[in-house]
Amino acid sequence: MSFEAAVHAQAIELDRLSLEMCNAAGSGHPSTAMSLGHIVTVLMFSAMRWSPDYPDYPTSDRLVLSEGHAVPIVYAACAKLGVKIGRDPETRRAMTVADAMKLREWHSEIDGHPNPMEGFPFFDAATGSLGQGLSVAAGLAEAARLDNIDKRIYCIIGDGESREGQIAEALDFISERKLNSVLPIFNCNEYGQADRVSKQQAAKTIAAKCAAAGFTVVEIDGHDPKQIKAAFDQFAKVAGSDEQPMVVVAKTVKGWGTSVMTGAGWHGKPAEGEVLKKAITELDEKRVAMTTALVSSDAFEIRPPAEAKPQDWNSADMIPLGEIAKKYDLVSAIHKGKMATRRAFGIALRALGQANSRVVSLDADVSNSTMADMFKKDLAMANRFVECKIAEQNMISVAAGMSAAGKIPFCTTFAKFVTRAYDQIEMAINGGANLKIVGSHAGITLAADGPSQMSLPDIAWFRSLSSARDHRGNPACYVLQPADAYAAYALTHAMAEYEGACYMRTLRADTEFIYNDNTAFNLGGFEVLTEGRDILLCAAGYMVHEANKALELLDKAGVSATLVDLYSLPFDTDKLLDIANANNGMIVTIEDNYGGGIGSAVADALTASGDAFTLHQMHVRRIPKSAKTPEEMLKMCNLSADDIVKQVLAALQVA
Repeated sequence: MSFEAAVHAQAIELDRLSLEMCNAAGSGHPSTAMSLGHIVTVLMFSAMRWSPDYPDYPTSDRLVLSEGHAVPIVYAACAKLGVKIGRDPETRRAMTVADAMKLREWHSEIDGHPNPMEGFPFFDAATGSLGQGLSVAAGLAEAARLDNIDKRIYCIIGDGESREGQIAEALDFISERKLNSVLPIFNCNEYGQADRVSKQQAAKTIAAKCAAAGFTVVEIDGHDPKQIKAAFDQFAKVAGSDEQPMVVVAKTVKGWGTSVMTGAGWHGKPAEGEVLKKAITELDEKRVAMTTALVSSDAFEIRPPAEAKPQDWNSADMIPLGEIAKKYDLVSAIHKGKMATRRAFGIALRALGQANSRVVSLDADVSNSTMADMFKKDLAMANRFVECKIAEQNMISVAAGMSAAGKIPFCTTFAKFVTRAYDQIEMAINGGANLKIVGSHAGITLAADGPSQMSLPDIAWFRSLSSARDHRGNPACYVLQPADAYAAYALTHAMAEYEGACYMRTLRADTEFIYNDNTAFNLGGFEVLTEGRDILLCAAGYMVHEANKALELLDKAGVSATLVDLYSLPFDTDKLLDIANANNGMIVTIEDNYGGGIGSAVADALTASGDAFTLHQMHVRRIPKSAKTPEEMLKMCNLSADDIVKQVLAALQVA
């Protein structure tokens, strides 16, 4: 059998299985899957260097399915090839057609969209929220470059999906950094969900955009085995060379091989009844017309990946902040008794990079403000600093790709701009990314720059993630708000040691030292700064300092208050409840952001206990405007030390 006939026969088998598994599931996207039958066949049965027995082998070529809803076609190929699946690497088994027929079932590894954490290690990241896969592919390529691994990364993108802005971000990033080991493959089947794609997403237009972005563009018929193979052979020569990156624009047919499932109206709909029978009959007729033979086991050759060489990762303990200050000529800052937490983070990131060679730093064109530039200024680590420019969504997904390749990525930007990438962060967490996010210039004390630069809903959003458990059984994301430089330094180290997602806020303003190198900071912990008996104050970040000022005023008023630095969400609820009970069950939470953060977390703990408590939440309750100083801003938002005192006295009088 010729290669072309074998591809046609195999693609038809995969298309048929895609139809059958979506029918069994009662949902799915078989028509989109069928537009990719030939491309996936050539990729997985011929072009890619990989092993079905070790689908996540470090040196294997990778396939990122950005068009995640088309996943039935990949599952079909994996079932035919017996790709190993399973959540536990020690007990993985070869996937079967029977497994494929469990698509979307609760206890099945064959999830509705790609997700390695559900037991499908062929994939590197969770995809399906459109627009993100090409950035993940770029991250895989960045990591392979750092590790000097000859790895090709293929990424399939839908034509309708290509309108997502993140696709343009990723194309810019790949072109700028000459990541020619990434091959974007645009599946141009001309239809989105509701109707035809825009003319702006037509194959010719996509090709022109990619050419303008600096890519060599190869346009093919996505159902012609010769053209597909020629394109992938050309890419094999480009990858790792000095040539500019390459793009494949493939013209395909949604619902290929049938007359009953093409055109509009079939997106996300399984074939049933007579439609399914006719579609299968038409595919069988296609097989007869194109080839009379079934695909034999030796029709294709899957070349194995290169042997993975052991990586020599260095890992050492962090030098305490007080000692490292001497190394970086920061002794005067230590003697000054105050330092911005963003600066302490920058010092920590540099020290961490020196101590752990898996650590990489990504920034969105603000590294001289986030202080991530301290990392890149160390020439020995400069190649581990990735400048992503003003493209936060791309940055997070690139980090997810680098995490999948074994790196520990720290992503930095202004905390306000992190909000642009909420979807990307959630998808990265879904896929198990070991993601560290640091947002600087956080909260209202940024003052003069005004609300367009302030992060105000971020704690509520990240706190919602902290209330869920990830696939490892840990909080889906830790939320950290260090109050001083020592806390920021130590928590940066704690983030790196933790396998999972973390978000840390840092401040622009200098804050006085509260702690020293002897204080231990743990994810999920908190610090009791003063012990009283009348009322418990819970604050974090900048507001710890304002609450400290309030303590002096309360003491003069005869009020004995306990102050807890609640620097981590989630926290030890039992321990906090004991402290609250020792303070008459009276609690005031204080935060420099909108509601839904610390106050809500404490409220949940109180209500779950079933005991009687009184909670008063202080947070930003208006849209702020610019103010010249943090003090003015706190007064504007009724969060100054005087406001805290008024709230405490009012609460005690009511009690």
